[in-house]
Amino acid sequence: MKKNKPVIYWLLIGCVLIFIMVLVGGITRLTHSGLSMSDYKLISGTLPPMNELEWQEAFDLYKQYPEYQKLNYHFTLDDFKNIYFWEWFHRVIGRFIGIVFIVPFIFFLLTKKLDRPTIKKCLILLFMGGFQGFLGWYMVKSGLVDRPDVSHYRLAAHLTTAFLTFAYSLWVALDLIYPSKKEVNKRVRNLLRFGLFVLIVQIVWGAFVAGLDAGFIHNHWPLMSDGKLIHETVYIEQQPLLKNFIEGKSGVQFIHRYLAYIVVGLIVLLWYRTRKIECTAMQKNGIKALLALVGLQFLLGVLTLIYAVPLWLGVAHQIGAFFLLAAMTYTLHRFSK
Repeated sequence: MKKNKPVIYWLLIGCVLIFIMVLVGGITRLTHSGLSMSDYKLISGTLPPMNELEWQEAFDLYKQYPEYQKLNYHFTLDDFKNIYFWEWFHRVIGRFIGIVFIVPFIFFLLTKKLDRPTIKKCLILLFMGGFQGFLGWYMVKSGLVDRPDVSHYRLAAHLTTAFLTFAYSLWVALDLIYPSKKEVNKRVRNLLRFGLFVLIVQIVWGAFVAGLDAGFIHNHWPLMSDGKLIHETVYIEQQPLLKNFIEGKSGVQFIHRYLAYIVVGLIVLLWYRTRKIECTAMQKNGIKALLALVGLQFLLGVLTLIYAVPLWLGVAHQIGAFFLLAAMTYTLHRFSK
């Protein structure tokens, strides 16, 4: 591990930066700031407008697109500045992450700090990071055509790729921290793999909920209704049944709710299965972390729903998903080697 310390620190710093980017991305989404920057300039777009003339030009450009014309036509320049900040900050962090990944990688490559397997993994990471940036642009583009919102499919792709890039960065770092291999319990490992898959699916549907603003309806728990007749809500819309669960607000929230129960159940099952088998201290700690985090995340999800997605709870719920994915990745790694 000693000779790999600089590479490990580099990868872990990348993980922290991706976490910050996802956090700011969540705030950007919840404050409806994502369409405030209507053009994409890779280099010159790094700096925000520097004077009133530039601010007015940016605002005039924003006025040409559906979000202003259909939703925010009452905005003043000061209102525009507020939403512009979060999208600008989100893009700057993305550019900074690109530099943090690319420049050290070239340095480590030239100084022969990376072995062949690690080089291959890092190239995959670089591709994932570049693809993540492309998906961000592709997502924003969907909200600049004829409707004042981005495609929830593209939002889900953008967010999920960020989560996966983080998880893979952490996995590569763990490979360097714990290079030795040992026999593992395959049943536990396979259960963890399945749990990770279900968690990723749950993250996708969480993005669907965010993209469709589906958290602002059915603000009751454990049932989706308080028992009264709700005229504004249609549980099954007049469209093919399957579409209700990927495009209908009620159906998407339904899937997200019940996947949460499955994720909790799988982690409780994992804890039960590992009680009576021999585990290392790190494996036990991983299981304990999963149990604690899934309980906290479930509670945050319920509170976010009941209180109709206040900003701080929505962000906390997204952070909870991030830490749960990190714990799942760590625990799977410990049961894989």
